[in-house]
Parts: sequence; C-alpha cells; structure tokens
Amino acid sequence: MSAPVQPPEARVASEHPEAAGYRAGRTLPLRVEAMRQLRRRRTLLMGGVLTALPFILIIAFAIGGTPDGEDGGGGRGGGSRINLMDVATESAANFAATSLFVSAGFLLVIPVALFCGDTVASEASWSSLRYLLAAPVPRVRLLWSKLVVALGFSLAAMVLLPAVALAAGTAAYGWGPLKLPTGGALSAGDTVPRLALVVAFIFVSQLVTAGLAFWLSTKTDAPLGAVGGAVFLTIVGNVLDAVTALGSWRDFLPAHWQFAWADALQPQLEWGGMIKGAAVSVTYALILFALAFRGFSRKDIVS
Repeated sequence: MSAPVQPPEARVASEHPEAAGYRAGRTLPLRVEAMRQLRRRRTLLMGGVLTALPFILIIAFAIGGTPDGEDGGGGRGGGSRINLMDVATESAANFAATSLFVSAGFLLVIPVALFCGDTVASEASWSSLRYLLAAPVPRVRLLWSKLVVALGFSLAAMVLLPAVALAAGTAAYGWGPLKLPTGGALSAGDTVPRLALVVAFIFVSQLVTAGLAFWLSTKTDAPLGAVGGAVFLTIVGNVLDAVTALGSWRDFLPAHWQFAWADALQPQLEWGGMIKGAAVSVTYALILFALAFRGFSRKDIVS
C-alpha cells in the first residue's frame, strides 16, 4: 500500500527540518498580499466607482431639483428610503447617510464579493496556487492572509464612500447637523460617530457575502464564479426577505436586518435591531469561513 500523499508544504517541512530562517508565520506577509491586491486593476476600478458615486448623486440632485418622497417604497427599508431622500441635501451628513442607503442594498455588496471571491480562485486560475504552497506557505497561513486583506479592502471600500460623500456634500450643501427624517437633528459632534456606527454595521452585515464569496473561492478555479455566486445568493436572500408569507422565518435571513442601521440615525440610539442583525450575520459568516478553511485543508491542489 502506498503512503498517503502529503501537501507540498508538509513534505518540505519534513524533508528539510533544518531549513535556516524558515518560519511558517512569516510566509506571505500581509503587507505583501495587500500591495499585490492594491495594484490590481479591479481594485482601482472599484475605488473609482465608489469615489464617483457621490458626485453623480450631486449632479442628479442638481438636475432633478430638491429630492422628495413621492416615490413609493416597500419592504423593511421603504419608509427610511423616502424620508432619507427628503432631507438628502440638507447637509453633508444627510447626503452621506443617503449615499450609504442607496448603496448598501447592492453596490456595496460588489466590492465585498469581488475582494473575497477573487482571493484563492484567482491564484488557481493563474496556476500559481500550487507554487505558493510549495514555497512553502502553509494552507492556513495562505487563507488567513488572503482573508484578512480581502476584509480590509472591503472595509476600506465602505469607508471610502461616506468619506467622499462627506467631503463632496460639505462643498455642495455645507456642514451642519444631521437632520432626522422624523424631526429634530443630531448635533455636529454626534454626526461622525453615528455615521461610523452605520458603516461598522453595514460591514458586519456584509460578512455573510464575504463568507459566501470566500468559501466559493476555495471551491472553484473561476474567480467570476465565486464572485457571481456570492452576489446571486445575496440577491436570493433579499428576494426571500420580501416574501412576507415567511413570517418570523425572515428573522433568520441576514437581508432582513440590512437596514437596521437606520436605528442609529434616531435621537435615541436603538441597539436592538443592529444587535440581532449582527448576531445573524456573524453566525453565518463564521460557519462559511470554517467550511472554507476545512475544505481547503483537504483539497488536492492541481493548479
């Protein structure tokens, strides 16, 4: 009976235990992976799209006049959308909040799926994955480095949009308190912390998409398959959340809580919805990340 085949990195470690200077924890440093991803054309393109969006909205408001709430809305975020649009041009803070709302449902899903779904699958499509592992880079270390960098870029994308919106909104509408759709306003001192909380919750709510994309990236050699699959399943979740016949079952859908951050834009901060939404998203994400690490550790790498 032939001996079981060991992964390349395990063979190198066993055959050369005396290799001077080799430390598994020092392979594929985060800064190296980050610079590789930063130079990718898709990273620059996504950054350009998110930077341009606030200016496109400003032009749209200038052409169309003052936004109003005559358009209908539905679902969990329908009312919030109308009211946010009512006050979108009142201040830079209102403009940033509106920019986040119109982007959170779909546009901000794209960079998360792109950065996390293009991690391992892109290396496999370039036939460079087995050479990375033969360096040797331990499989857990490779996945960990790529996941941390992917999540870092996803968070950067979500910070970039409101940051540009605040700057552009200040120039277009002036700096001032965040006027609430229900009446009243948040002081200028509370505005930035509340918007930071909104961004943090959106990031946590998108961890499910990140987990889906990352897991699929370890299962396929086609980056577009991993990215597209994650986006498709996220859309399916939004569709299921719209099926009111599911009743309380929708509470287990991450999409059901994706606009719970609207509770942060109230005079009295409400944590209930955001805590529930974060718990659901983190639970699904941890399961998907665990499946990715477990499956990849046993996968036969041929590309």
